[in-house]
Amino acid sequence: MFGMSERERSEATGLPGSGLVKGLAVTLKTMTKRSTTAQYPDVAPELPPRSRGVIALLEENCTVCMLCARECPDWCIYIDSHKEEVSVPGAARARQRNVLDRFDIDFSLCMYCGICIEVCPFDALYWSPEFEYAEYDIKDLLHDKDHLGEWMATVPPPPAHDPNGEPAKEQTAAARKAAVPGAPTARPTTPAVRPERRPVPPRADDEGTPA
Repeated sequence: MFGMSERERSEATGLPGSGLVKGLAVTLKTMTKRSTTAQYPDVAPELPPRSRGVIALLEENCTVCMLCARECPDWCIYIDSHKEEVSVPGAARARQRNVLDRFDIDFSLCMYCGICIEVCPFDALYWSPEFEYAEYDIKDLLHDKDHLGEWMATVPPPPAHDPNGEPAKEQTAAARKAAVPGAPTARPTTPAVRPERRPVPPRADDEGTPA
């Protein structure tokens, strides 16, 4: 009895079988409630709007910057590319651009942290709520760029902007330009006025020295 709390003392000195009665009371209370079992897969679950199912790739937005592969903590993103020369009319020389050859995500290693989607500067990766892509072979969980591109059809549209929120910088700049249609795009350049140069008085040690 030493070191026991008041509740433990009362339970220890109670009638035999009182714990069983309490357990049966909880069972009877649960039996009277309606079952809330989800009838999956017959009934599709109602997922939250920002659920993390599978990662989709918009290939034309990818610039092969490699940020997603570098920031991935599991190193489950594999990217290969090559450079092509693009001739620009009026340019002195041809320019180069990166062409995506391989973009694979190994979902057997992915922990769905979403860092790759957050760091992508050109919105090439998106979350899709689809989660039914289990495979019998673990090798099939390596999705290539074509497979990742197919998930774009399941990406939901972005949520509506909050009317009480702050507008985007692009919207603010566009509204400012539309408000003043005749305003010049660049600042007027005014010639800089230099102050007059004052003569420097001679020092004390220079007095009496011939010029």
